[in-house]
Amino acid sequence: MTKAHPLRRICDGVFNKTYSDEEAVEMANLLLDYSANVDGYGLVENQDTPLLAAASLHVEKLGILYVDKGATIDHRGANGATALHWAAWTGQDKLVQRLIEAGADVHQRCIAFRGTPLLWAVHGLKYGGSDNQHHQAECVRLLLEAGADKNIPNKEGTKAIKFLDEQDIEMRELLS
Repeated sequence: MTKAHPLRRICDGVFNKTYSDEEAVEMANLLLDYSANVDGYGLVENQDTPLLAAASLHVEKLGILYVDKGATIDHRGANGATALHWAAWTGQDKLVQRLIEAGADVHQRCIAFRGTPLLWAVHGLKYGGSDNQHHQAECVRLLLEAGADKNIPNKEGTKAIKFLDEQDIEMRELLS
């Protein structure tokens, strides 16, 4: 087992359905009240913080709590992605909104794929599997409203709209 900060492990518990997001918020608040670092063990390159874990593991309420408690929102974890990339990929629209409000960069490109959060939202909808079908269209809408450029391609030159099929009507309308 790898060493992980307790605030990160709380995310694992929600993802594994050991406890609810609401219970996780209570536990995290207790740890944070007793001086736990909201960024876990600190900002280590390519290592996920508790906020990145919450965003990537579908733990939306806990992710919002971490932002509200001052988590570093622009740290790059696995794949050089930020919490905004992961929240968009997993379709967590409330967390995407909170990250945008906190000043997250909607044009930030991840290191591995050179994709923006908008591109990650589309990719997560199409290739994240049935368990990852959430509010990606709303995430795209929020990102566009915040000024995201829908024409920024990934490292292979593919724009977000090119990942969509004819049946992806709502998403195609947003990106047209």
